Amino acid sequence: MIPATLRVTLIAAVICYFIVILYFLKQKALNLKYTLLWLVAGFTMGILVVVPELLVRIIHIFGIQDNMNGLFSFAIGFVIMILLSLTSIASRQNRKIRTLTQEIAILEKRVRDLEKKGTDLSGQTKVEG
Repeated sequence: MIPATLRVTLIAAVICYFIVILYFLKQKALNLKYTLLWLVAGFTMGILVVVPELLVRIIHIFGIQDNMNGLFSFAIGFVIMILLSLTSIASRQNRKIRTLTQEIAILEKRVRDLEKKGTDLSGQTKVEG
């Protein structure tokens, strides 16, 4: 059982966590779809703080003898899931940036080719004089 003082401190910490996440969302430092990942993490932390017996039961289902070992195992697993999700997001953004860079390069080449032909972007022939 968690001592009352520790439980109150952890509940306050989870509330502060939610405030920080919502502040980042309001300041547009995080997109909504990425914020959901952090809100799920906070919700999970909140449930485990309010009902710590749930963690003990889950740990014993997996056959882990020591509660602290189980807590660290689940924490590491959760951190790995978040890292994989963020890596996936970064990879997707990298692909989008590469595609946009290639499209811009193609458009710039087309503009240069048009300028070399002596036409401006409206399709009229330049008059030299």
